[in-house]
Amino acid sequence: MPIFAYEAINAQGQKETGELEAANRNQAILEIRNAGLKPTKVAQRSESAKKSGGGTSGPAAGGDKPAARTKDGKIKGRASAQALTDFTAQMAVLIDAGLPVVRSLKVLAKQQKPGPFKSILEDVSESVEQGSSLSEAFAMHPRTFDRLFVNMIKAGEAGGILDTILQRLADFMEKAQRLKKKVVGAMIYPIIVMSVAVMILTGIMIFVIPAFKKMFEEQGLELHIMTRVLIFLSEGVASIYGIIFAALLVAAGFGMMAWGRTPGGERVIDTLKLKLPIFGPIIKKAVTARFTRTLGTLVTAGVPILEALNICKNAIGNVILGEAIDKVASSIKEGETIAGPLSETGLFDDIVVNMIDVGEETGELDKMLLKVADTFDTYVDIAVESLVSILEPILIVFMGGAIGFIVIALFLPLVGLIDAIGNA
Repeated sequence: MPIFAYEAINAQGQKETGELEAANRNQAILEIRNAGLKPTKVAQRSESAKKSGGGTSGPAAGGDKPAARTKDGKIKGRASAQALTDFTAQMAVLIDAGLPVVRSLKVLAKQQKPGPFKSILEDVSESVEQGSSLSEAFAMHPRTFDRLFVNMIKAGEAGGILDTILQRLADFMEKAQRLKKKVVGAMIYPIIVMSVAVMILTGIMIFVIPAFKKMFEEQGLELHIMTRVLIFLSEGVASIYGIIFAALLVAAGFGMMAWGRTPGGERVIDTLKLKLPIFGPIIKKAVTARFTRTLGTLVTAGVPILEALNICKNAIGNVILGEAIDKVASSIKEGETIAGPLSETGLFDDIVVNMIDVGEETGELDKMLLKVADTFDTYVDIAVESLVSILEPILIVFMGGAIGFIVIALFLPLVGLIDAIGNA
């Protein structure tokens, strides 16, 4: 029988480690819980995994092929945002229809295509079947089900309103996905136009300009400064230095992305995002909408305000605003309201602070937060549409200006040649 090493928290909050024999990982988790411990890590020992063929069996194996797992026993891979949104909405419908949780999970797992998400749902189903709560089973897969998701489910279980919470979660995720798709969709056209423009101009520089240069040299024409500049740029693009420059740009891009994943780099980049001339206000409004919608959804579900703020801090995707929320949480611990500390950060618009203040006074904080989120989602939609409408003529002017410069630069020497022939 496979041997599993585990780490767990006892009733006194202390960490315990040990090993036990079990038929599979879920059975090991069940035995650890039965011993009065809360498992934080359960992994099959490598030597026993080899003997048992990987230590995966039953539904979690995902059919004939066992699910790929990490060293700590967790399933590799994660679900896409759209797949998770669809699952949450369908789960809400099944629970509302009266189906048991385990059967709902099995139905939804069965309809998934083979892959990590199917294996994760089968693993969750087996965990719930063996005695874990749904929130605990979801928490075992943090890459797919984040703290927001798990805490919402936990609140739904505690209040006996799991179907309602799942529906709220689905609505929240659908709105977030809709906003993301609108922003991405709006930027596709400018990006495609810019990419095509760059490719066309590069082709002209590499293949067309050198042919004209050769003709000018054969005729011995005196070149205008615009023509000389154009030929200089063409030679630079077509030479090894142009290739090196392009390679350096690509390397710098990847280097910036890698640096952005470090704490210091992430902080600097998030600060710059908020201060960008045109994009900064849009990003700020989008992050504010995400913060207020997340907090409003959590408060509606009955999650304690401090826990909700802590979840929001990690969910909004901006370190600077996350630190501001952390200061708000610290002030609340000292007995202050949310609106006051939020205003002191200077990072949130007055309308956000005032509406939250009204929500606290009237006891309808959750409704006010969701109204703020809807308002700012509308602002973002309008801002993105306006930005795209401005970018289109700018791109056309850029393209026309570049082509016009090339045409004039190439034809100026030809005009001189025609004049010389006419005078002759």
